[in-house]
Amino acid sequence: MSISHDAEISRLLTDYRHGNKPTDTIEAAFDAIEATDDPGIFISLVDRDDALAQARELGGRIDPTKPLYGVPFAVKDNIDVAGLPTTAACPDYAYTPTASAPAVDRLVEAGAILIGKTNLDQFATGLVGTRTPYPVPRNALDPSLVPGGSSSGSAVAVARGLVSFALGTDTAGSGRVPAALNNIVGLKPSCGALSTRGVVPACRSLDCISIFAGTVADAWSAFSVAAGYDKDDPWSRPLPLGRPTLPPSVRIGVPDDKSRVFGSDTAAAAFDAALDLLPDIGPSHRPVDLTPFFATAALLYEGAWVAERYQAIRDFIEGRPDALHPVTRQIIEGATSLSAADAFAGIYRLAELKRATAGIWNDIDVLVVPSIPDVCTLADIEAHPIGANARLGTYTNFVNLLDLCALAVPGPFRGDGLPSGVTLIAPAGRDGLLAAVGAALHGAAGVRIGANGFKIPAVAAQPAEAPPASVEVAVVGAHLSGMALNHQLTSRGGVFVRKAETEPTYRLFALPGGPPPRPGLMRTNQIGNAIETEVWALSREAFGDFVTTIPSPLGIGTLNLGDGTTVKGFLCEAAAIDGARDISSFGGWRAYIASLG
Repeated sequence: MSISHDAEISRLLTDYRHGNKPTDTIEAAFDAIEATDDPGIFISLVDRDDALAQARELGGRIDPTKPLYGVPFAVKDNIDVAGLPTTAACPDYAYTPTASAPAVDRLVEAGAILIGKTNLDQFATGLVGTRTPYPVPRNALDPSLVPGGSSSGSAVAVARGLVSFALGTDTAGSGRVPAALNNIVGLKPSCGALSTRGVVPACRSLDCISIFAGTVADAWSAFSVAAGYDKDDPWSRPLPLGRPTLPPSVRIGVPDDKSRVFGSDTAAAAFDAALDLLPDIGPSHRPVDLTPFFATAALLYEGAWVAERYQAIRDFIEGRPDALHPVTRQIIEGATSLSAADAFAGIYRLAELKRATAGIWNDIDVLVVPSIPDVCTLADIEAHPIGANARLGTYTNFVNLLDLCALAVPGPFRGDGLPSGVTLIAPAGRDGLLAAVGAALHGAAGVRIGANGFKIPAVAAQPAEAPPASVEVAVVGAHLSGMALNHQLTSRGGVFVRKAETEPTYRLFALPGGPPPRPGLMRTNQIGNAIETEVWALSREAFGDFVTTIPSPLGIGTLNLGDGTTVKGFLCEAAAIDGARDISSFGGWRAYIASLG
């Protein structure tokens, strides 16, 4: 099934269809910014008249070719927007670009209207949102808390309802920590899905543009527009976006007892409450030892990647070190004590840890962790500016280093009334799966958007459709969702479409050999059984690649389904059933495997 709920963007588009005008939305956005009276949110604003002119240029009738028609948004001020200064929260570094980042251009072309550029931890170095020479944005829910960083202004702008969505960046958690602290959604896409051309780099090999929104649906709407391969960005790569569809079974991993790192019992209880809201989509949660993930996280500020931050602004920091925020300078100048040998040592260690963590994804599809171990106050940061910041990254710092995608969503509020949230993590390219699971969890949490937004409606199930120009393939065995070989579909951008049974003219066998056991499906000339299948969709290129992985005696043929459709699917050579057990009476492979205990 696919997910749907009444998100802010869809609400705006509905209002436009009923006669509302984008100019009214833009006027309201600028009025709300003035009324909010928080000078720390934006570093620069688009001229109101210019934004209104852009709204008028959209015309008086909604344009179906512009999926973000009249939707106001903001951009973190380390991302280029033509004609507006890019400061990276360092006034002496500022320059005015003549071209916008490709991700910004894509959004504007889709009808979105830029309102302004937002504050951040200087040079995107920090998770607190306070390392800025400008006023610090106030946390949208509790002014005693840090706003979170480095994408502080973008998160607060969304949480206060000033814009429908905002772009941030994420290297170590900057697209997730502020989301957790401001009760909104933070989508950290697969690295390379959005071009980072036009972004002031922090760690160029790890950076990605992130998206803040009130709901998963809104974040996905912006993501699907902004994403795309950019041949002029060496870090860009063609990745299947997938779709936010929830398959029948998803294997969920959670931190094991020794990997549960919390600052208080209140934070731990909130995380457990969120886990209870996960959709009933598979077996019980599997405990995961996060030791190698935490070891990966430690690399980010202990070697090669600190040097990468130094390289990003090398000429500037060597020429004008006093222009930097003191804490930012202290962190980045730590790279001067490192050698090239240290950098290679870090790269080698990361390769070891990638190998150590890779096998975990054979057993789970999604890892669910706290977004942050606990809330963080302004007083905490004043007392321990580096240590308190580091604690916020406990569950975030390893994600980009290990080439994973992530989605932070609000959970139920803590017992003390403060916001809490969880982050869903999966291998690159599985963004759609995270969106489906995250939307279901967020919808069940019963919270409102940000500080004063609309309540999140319950997620409604809708029939899924195969993407255009795709091939539907029915699977019957270990490629079913939640089973060992399903990753061969999801890693190729496979999208779950529907559950279906075959016509009652098939027989299912457990083939000899193994382990693991293998199924064999055969069509008969007489009445047989209706066998459970799942229909997935792959691009034609991905389908061709997938077929090359299928070993004899299995193959791909045409299956007749009980709903009257025909799809490509797994079939077995007749000779292979000699000595095989007929398991047709189980109705499907999943039921047979369950019977084995």
